[in-house]
Amino acid sequence: MAASLLAAWLLGSRTDARRFAGFWVFLVCNALWVCCGWPDEAWALIVLNVCLALTPVRGIVKNERA
Repeated sequence: MAASLLAAWLLGSRTDARRFAGFWVFLVCNALWVCCGWPDEAWALIVLNVCLALTPVRGIVKNERA
């Protein structure tokens, strides 16, 4: 949960480097949620976080093009 909050805070920054870091923190956060959901077989949580991981990946690709 703390990683989610940190990622949201970083993504709201005006600094490019902080926003870029926020994308990576968001990806790590999604991986952590998947790791938490796997032992409990929380498939909805796992699928949600895999889908949410596509959002920062899209942002990273768009940032690198600019």
